[in-house]
Amino acid sequence: MQINPFKEMKSCNERGAVKMKENLDKKVKILLAKIGLDGHDRGVVILSKALTDRGMEVIYLGSYRKIKDVVNTAIQEDVDAIGLSFLGGEHLILSERMLKEMKEKGVNVPLLVGGVIPREDLSKLRQMGVKEVFISGMPLDRIAERIKEVVLEAA
Repeated sequence: MQINPFKEMKSCNERGAVKMKENLDKKVKILLAKIGLDGHDRGVVILSKALTDRGMEVIYLGSYRKIKDVVNTAIQEDVDAIGLSFLGGEHLILSERMLKEMKEKGVNVPLLVGGVIPREDLSKLRQMGVKEVFISGMPLDRIAERIKEVVLEAA
C-alpha cells in the first residue's frame, strides 16, 4: 500500500483550517483591571462596555487591585488575555511585576496594557513581554480587533 503524501498534507491542512475556524468563532474572554494606586477608571470602564458590545466576555476587577489577585483571578476564570489600564505613570514597574507573577504562576496568556502611556515607553513594554500597548485615543473598534488578533496568535 502506497501512501500519498499530498493526500495526507491536504487532510492536515483541512484539520488546521477547522481548528483556525474554531479559534475565530471562540468568544474572547479578557480580564481587565487597574493595579496599584491609580484609581482613574473612566477609560477602562468604557473599554469594558465596548468589548462586551463587540462580543467579548469581560471580567472587570476594578481599581486598586493587587497583582497576585489579578493573576489568581485569571487562573480561576481561565481567561484568554489580561488587560491592565494605567494613568498614573507606574506602567513600567507594575507591568514588569505582573509579568513576573504570571510566569511564576504559569499563566501563559497575553498581557495587554493601555491608557496614558508615553510613546518612549512603548518599546520598553514590548521588550519586557507585554504583547500589545493601546495608547489613549485609539479607536475602540481597533482595540477590539487587535485584542482578537493577539489572542488568536497566542492560541
